[in-house]
Amino acid sequence: MQTVALGVLVFARTGQPGWTGLVAAAGFVPIGLLAPVGGALADRLDRRRWLIATTLAEMFFAAVLAVLAATGHDPPGVLVVLAFLGGASGAIGFPAYQAIVPDLVPTEDLLGAVSLSSAQFNLGRVVGPALAGVALLTHNYGVVFGINAASFGAVVIALTMVRLPPPVGGAGDGQGMVARIAGGIRAARSEPGCRAAIGLIAVVALLASPFIALVPAMSGVLHRDGISTQVGTAILVTAQGVGAVIGALALAPLADRWGRRAVVQGALFVLPPALVLYGVAPSLWLAALLFLGVGAVYIAVLSGLNTVVQLRAPAEARGRVLSIYMMGLGLVYPLGAVVQGAVADRTGVRWVTIGGALALLAVVTAIAVVRPTVFGALGDRATVGAGPADLATEELP
Repeated sequence: MQTVALGVLVFARTGQPGWTGLVAAAGFVPIGLLAPVGGALADRLDRRRWLIATTLAEMFFAAVLAVLAATGHDPPGVLVVLAFLGGASGAIGFPAYQAIVPDLVPTEDLLGAVSLSSAQFNLGRVVGPALAGVALLTHNYGVVFGINAASFGAVVIALTMVRLPPPVGGAGDGQGMVARIAGGIRAARSEPGCRAAIGLIAVVALLASPFIALVPAMSGVLHRDGISTQVGTAILVTAQGVGAVIGALALAPLADRWGRRAVVQGALFVLPPALVLYGVAPSLWLAALLFLGVGAVYIAVLSGLNTVVQLRAPAEARGRVLSIYMMGLGLVYPLGAVVQGAVADRTGVRWVTIGGALALLAVVTAIAVVRPTVFGALGDRATVGAGPADLATEELP
């Protein structure tokens, strides 16, 4: 709800896609800046208590946003700052959230668990815009932000029910923060699968992911038949969320049938044409239908690459390696959002979306031809380096 409302509110105040890209970037920049710190803490502290503390901080900044929006003290610059502070709270806690998943499920169920996590997260992208629709029609943004603030209480309650083992090589290792972060970087660089996943997510974040930040601008281009930009944005975000839920739930069965590496690699090649079709759609409803496919394929890329890191990162450095992966997404995505938003101000949001998609297709094709070992590293350790004939028979770990 908050993501949709922030984008719509900023676009309503300014009428410029660049501002929507900037406010989206503000929420993600902290991931790039602070995720390594959060990863080091996730490998050292009690992850459950740390998550509760950071969740309460997110609740606080969401509540401040609600008060300011309700009282009309919400200039775009203030919204960007609050998005940054809320993002910072989440950034230092999210590596712990990611790192607990392998502690909660057996290895053979990890892809299913990551996919289920993605499904429940994206279910919020379906329900949230629908619930926000009425409030946005009346321009009551404070209500949307207030409900979001209250929703963090459910997260805190859930975390009180979780029991986790102590971190491996945690508080007693005597290393300082910088040394621990450096150790996580070395672990990520030395493991081929982690290195490949981090590099690929950075490319996707730069060239493809900015379509998320530019949804309000695309809605402004597509709105017809009396449908406002606010409602159009809610329709598009809901469509992407529905597609993401479908894709997330289908990912584990597809990987079981065709192999995890084949599914992730295939999703990387299908994402660009899906974005091109969305970019050329002449109407809002056709764009929403095509956005279902974009949501499904995009979540397959994110969940698949995340699972590679979850499986292949050393247990004692899992939080730090995951934070490096998150940094690749969180630092590059806002850069791409700002750049593509600025270009869209001059050339139009359609051309930016299509151009980014074609650039991504060119990059992944070049990798497949010149450096096929990058895609090979996305398999399990036993299948790294396997040839094309092995893709159909690759099994889940």
